[in-house]
Amino acid sequence: MMTEIGSQEVETWEEDTQKDKFLTFIVENECYGIEIKYVTEIIGIQKITEIPEMPDFIRGIINLRGKIILVMDIRLRFKKPFQPYNDRTCIVVIDVDDLSIGLIVDSVSEVLSIPDSEIVAPPEIHQKGNKYVMGVGTVGEDVKLILDCTKLLNTDEAQTLETIGKEH
Repeated sequence: MMTEIGSQEVETWEEDTQKDKFLTFIVENECYGIEIKYVTEIIGIQKITEIPEMPDFIRGIINLRGKIILVMDIRLRFKKPFQPYNDRTCIVVIDVDDLSIGLIVDSVSEVLSIPDSEIVAPPEIHQKGNKYVMGVGTVGEDVKLILDCTKLLNTDEAQTLETIGKEH
C-alpha cells in the first residue's frame, strides 16, 4: 500500500513539473512552442530515408536506436520554402497518440514556463490559417505561437503514417 501511495505522489509531481512548460523553437524567424509533455528528445539532423508517395512535408523515416520515427519538416508543413539543413537544424521527437514523429525545426530555443493566464486563443482570421496554433503565449514582450501537436497531422495522414511505422 505504501508503495502505491508513494508512486502516485511521484506521478502527480511529474505532471505538475510539466504543466505550463513549453519547448520553444524557431522556424523561419518565428518562435513556436509545444507542450513539453509531448517531447521525448531532441536530436541533430541525420540521414533520412525517403518514403515514396508521401506528402512533401513528410521527409521520410529515421532509425533511432532501433525505433522507426517518421520525420516531418515543420517549414514545409507550414507552407514555407525549404531551407537546406545546417548545424542548428534539429529533430524534435514527439509522441502523439502512440505515434512517434520527428519534427525538423530550424533551431531549438529553450524550455519556457508560460502560465495559462499568459496564453490567449489565436486570432480568428480564417480557420485554415491557424489550424495548428492552439494559442498565443506572451513572455515579456515576446510572442510564442503554441502549436497543437495533435493537429500537426490530420486523421487520414496519422492513420497512413501509423501503418507505415508498423510496417517498418
